[in-house]
Amino acid sequence: MRAKPPEIFGLDRLRTPIGTALLVSDADGVLRALDWEDHEPRMKALLRRQYGTVVLKAARAPAETRAALAGYFKGDLARLNEIHWRVAGTPFQRKVWNALPEIPPGATMSYGELAAKLGMPRAVRALGHANGANPLSVVVPCHRLIGANGALVKYGGGIERKRWLLEHEGVVLGASP
Repeated sequence: MRAKPPEIFGLDRLRTPIGTALLVSDADGVLRALDWEDHEPRMKALLRRQYGTVVLKAARAPAETRAALAGYFKGDLARLNEIHWRVAGTPFQRKVWNALPEIPPGATMSYGELAAKLGMPRAVRALGHANGANPLSVVVPCHRLIGANGALVKYGGGIERKRWLLEHEGVVLGASP
Protein backbone atom coordinates (compact mmCIF):
# COMPACT_ATOMS: atom_id res chain seq x y z
CA MET A 1 0.00 0.00 0.00
CA ARG A 2 1.38 3.39 -0.98
CA ALA A 3 1.64 6.21 1.50
CA LYS A 4 -0.58 9.17 0.81
CA PRO A 5 1.47 11.99 -0.72
CA PRO A 6 1.87 15.07 1.45
CA GLU A 7 -0.51 17.99 1.11
CA ILE A 8 1.36 21.04 -0.12
CA PHE A 9 0.04 24.37 1.08
CA GLY A 10 1.28 27.93 0.83
CA LEU A 11 2.17 29.82 3.99
CA ASP A 12 1.88 33.60 4.19
CA ARG A 13 2.11 36.06 7.07
CA LEU A 14 -0.15 39.05 7.66
CA ARG A 15 0.49 41.71 10.28
CA THR A 16 -2.60 42.52 12.34
CA PRO A 17 -3.23 44.69 15.40
CA ILE A 18 -3.03 41.56 17.58
CA GLY A 19 0.00 39.86 16.10
CA THR A 20 1.17 38.24 12.91
CA ALA A 21 -1.39 35.88 11.40
CA LEU A 22 -0.28 32.77 9.53
CA LEU A 23 -2.36 32.16 6.41
CA VAL A 24 -2.30 28.68 4.91
CA SER A 25 -3.82 28.35 1.43
CA ASP A 26 -4.13 25.51 -1.04
CA ALA A 27 -3.20 25.55 -4.73
CA ASP A 28 -6.67 26.92 -5.57
CA GLY A 29 -6.17 29.89 -3.22
CA VAL A 30 -8.66 28.55 -0.68
CA LEU A 31 -7.79 29.30 2.94
CA ARG A 32 -7.13 26.12 4.93
CA ALA A 33 -5.79 27.56 8.19
CA LEU A 34 -5.34 30.86 9.98
CA ASP A 35 -3.48 30.94 13.26
CA TRP A 36 -1.02 33.16 15.06
CA GLU A 37 2.72 33.19 14.58
CA ASP A 38 3.29 32.53 18.28
CA HIS A 39 1.07 29.43 17.97
CA GLU A 40 2.65 27.96 14.83
CA PRO A 41 3.33 24.51 16.39
CA ARG A 42 -0.37 24.24 17.34
CA MET A 43 -1.41 25.16 13.79
CA LYS A 44 0.93 22.55 12.31
CA ALA A 45 -0.43 19.90 14.68
CA LEU A 46 -4.02 20.73 13.66
CA LEU A 47 -3.08 20.54 9.97
CA ARG A 48 -1.39 17.14 10.52
CA ARG A 49 -4.50 15.79 12.27
CA GLN A 50 -6.70 16.88 9.41
CA TYR A 51 -4.54 16.21 6.37
CA GLY A 52 -1.74 13.87 7.38
CA THR A 53 1.69 14.93 6.18
CA VAL A 54 1.69 18.61 5.25
CA VAL A 55 4.41 20.64 3.55
CA LEU A 56 4.20 24.41 3.98
CA LYS A 57 5.96 26.49 1.36
CA ALA A 58 6.31 30.25 1.51
CA ALA A 59 3.69 31.68 -0.84
CA ARG A 60 1.56 34.79 -0.91
CA ALA A 61 -2.08 34.23 0.04
CA PRO A 62 -4.58 35.44 -2.58
CA ALA A 63 -4.91 39.23 -2.68
CA GLU A 64 -8.65 38.92 -2.04
CA THR A 65 -8.04 36.98 1.18
CA ARG A 66 -5.42 39.43 2.40
CA ALA A 67 -7.66 42.41 1.54
CA ALA A 68 -10.68 40.89 3.28
CA LEU A 69 -8.69 40.21 6.44
CA ALA A 70 -7.14 43.68 6.39
CA GLY A 71 -10.62 45.16 5.98
CA TYR A 72 -11.93 43.14 8.90
CA PHE A 73 -9.12 44.35 11.15
CA LYS A 74 -9.84 47.94 10.06
CA GLY A 75 -13.46 47.57 11.17
CA ASP A 76 -15.33 46.26 8.10
CA LEU A 77 -16.48 43.12 9.90
CA ALA A 78 -18.54 41.76 7.01
CA ARG A 79 -15.36 41.28 4.95
CA LEU A 80 -14.86 37.85 6.61
CA ASN A 81 -17.79 36.60 4.50
CA GLU A 82 -15.72 37.17 1.34
CA ILE A 83 -13.05 34.65 2.30
CA HIS A 84 -13.19 31.26 0.62
CA TRP A 85 -12.24 28.54 3.09
CA ARG A 86 -12.29 24.78 3.35
CA VAL A 87 -11.75 22.45 6.28
CA ALA A 88 -11.22 18.73 6.64
CA GLY A 89 -12.01 17.29 10.08
CA THR A 90 -14.72 14.87 11.10
CA PRO A 91 -18.36 15.34 10.09
CA PHE A 92 -19.11 16.51 13.66
CA GLN A 93 -16.25 19.04 13.60
CA ARG A 94 -17.37 20.37 10.23
CA LYS A 95 -20.92 20.73 11.54
CA VAL A 96 -19.65 22.84 14.43
CA TRP A 97 -17.26 24.87 12.28
CA ASN A 98 -19.94 25.60 9.68
CA ALA A 99 -22.28 26.82 12.44
CA LEU A 100 -19.80 29.31 13.91
CA PRO A 101 -20.02 31.89 11.07
CA GLU A 102 -23.78 32.02 11.71
CA ILE A 103 -23.03 33.81 15.00
CA PRO A 104 -22.93 37.40 13.75
CA PRO A 105 -20.19 39.87 14.61
CA GLY A 106 -21.09 41.68 17.82
CA ALA A 107 -22.83 38.62 19.24
CA THR A 108 -21.69 35.74 21.38
CA MET A 109 -23.17 32.36 22.20
CA SER A 110 -22.42 29.86 24.92
CA TYR A 111 -21.17 26.40 24.09
CA GLY A 112 -24.44 25.02 25.47
CA GLU A 113 -26.54 27.34 23.35
CA LEU A 114 -24.73 26.28 20.19
CA ALA A 115 -25.01 22.60 21.11
CA ALA A 116 -28.77 23.05 21.59
CA LYS A 117 -29.07 24.98 18.32
CA LEU A 118 -27.36 22.08 16.54
CA GLY A 119 -29.85 19.65 18.11
CA MET A 120 -27.23 18.08 20.38
CA PRO A 121 -27.77 19.67 23.80
CA ARG A 122 -25.76 16.96 25.57
CA ALA A 123 -22.73 17.36 23.30
CA VAL A 124 -21.36 20.50 24.95
CA ARG A 125 -17.98 18.96 25.78
CA ALA A 126 -17.58 17.43 22.30
CA LEU A 127 -18.56 20.77 20.78
CA GLY A 128 -15.89 22.45 22.92
CA HIS A 129 -13.26 20.01 21.65
CA ALA A 130 -14.34 20.60 18.04
CA ASN A 131 -14.21 24.35 18.61
CA GLY A 132 -10.70 24.01 20.02
CA ALA A 133 -9.59 22.12 16.91
CA ASN A 134 -10.82 24.86 14.56
CA PRO A 135 -7.98 25.53 12.11
CA LEU A 136 -9.40 28.85 10.86
CA SER A 137 -9.14 31.35 13.68
CA VAL A 138 -11.05 34.60 13.14
CA VAL A 139 -12.55 33.48 9.79
CA VAL A 140 -14.45 30.63 11.45
CA PRO A 141 -15.21 32.73 14.52
CA CYS A 142 -14.62 30.36 17.41
CA HIS A 143 -13.87 33.43 19.53
CA ARG A 144 -17.62 34.16 19.63
CA LEU A 145 -18.22 31.17 21.91
CA ILE A 146 -18.16 31.99 25.60
CA GLY A 147 -18.87 30.22 28.88
CA ALA A 148 -22.43 29.82 30.14
CA ASN A 149 -21.74 32.50 32.76
CA GLY A 150 -20.47 34.96 30.13
CA ALA A 151 -16.80 34.30 30.91
CA LEU A 152 -14.17 34.34 28.20
CA VAL A 153 -12.95 30.77 28.12
CA LYS A 154 -10.55 28.81 25.94
CA TYR A 155 -9.19 30.46 22.84
CA GLY A 156 -6.27 28.86 21.04
CA GLY A 157 -4.75 32.26 20.28
CA GLY A 158 -4.96 33.37 23.91
CA ILE A 159 -7.67 35.03 25.97
CA GLU A 160 -6.34 38.55 25.33
CA ARG A 161 -6.73 38.04 21.56
CA LYS A 162 -10.24 36.69 22.13
CA ARG A 163 -11.06 39.77 24.22
CA TRP A 164 -9.67 42.08 21.51
CA LEU A 165 -11.60 40.31 18.73
CA LEU A 166 -14.89 40.47 20.63
CA GLU A 167 -14.44 44.13 21.57
CA HIS A 168 -13.41 44.89 17.96
CA GLU A 169 -16.70 43.34 16.86
CA GLY A 170 -18.67 45.49 19.31
CA VAL A 171 -19.26 43.03 22.15
CA VAL A 172 -19.45 44.83 25.48
CA LEU A 173 -17.57 42.70 27.96
CA GLY A 174 -17.97 42.87 31.71
CA ALA A 175 -15.10 42.85 34.15
CA SER A 176 -12.93 39.74 34.08
CA PRO A 177 -14.20 37.09 36.50
